[in-house]
Amino acid sequence: MMRHRNRRLATIAASATVLVAAVSLGLMALRSAVVFFYSPSEVAAEHPGTENRIRVGGLVLEESVGETESGATRFVITDRVETVDVVFAGLLPDLFREGQGVVVEGRFGVDGVLEASNVLAKHDETYMPPEVAEALREAGVWQGEGEESAPEGGPGSR
Repeated sequence: MMRHRNRRLATIAASATVLVAAVSLGLMALRSAVVFFYSPSEVAAEHPGTENRIRVGGLVLEESVGETESGATRFVITDRVETVDVVFAGLLPDLFREGQGVVVEGRFGVDGVLEASNVLAKHDETYMPPEVAEALREAGVWQGEGEESAPEGGPGSR
């Protein structure tokens, strides 16, 4: 027969084992749902491979938008330092245009072209997705849009 202290220790050990197993299974399940964000410079420095779904953000390079033989849209994303070629077979957002910020989600093909499953464009003249703005700041090409401080008498002022 087990003493009371040994029974308590066995219960704690069993509970810890179940907790570790549950957390491990949860993290494994979430791994397939995680989408990493990259700038074109980060893609050039360390290519993320063809098996992972990723997001690449930057500006649509001027005079880069065209159509492939299959009817898909081909364009280039840049952070003004490096570029990433993109192919997208769906309908582009209404606000998609050259020189504007976009975030593209998809996988790289074996040819090195990002095969996009989703294209997100900024929704007005002052908005830039935070990830894209940070990548452009790091590349030294951020124009400073949308960084004004709170107006006098507005939220955040005393």
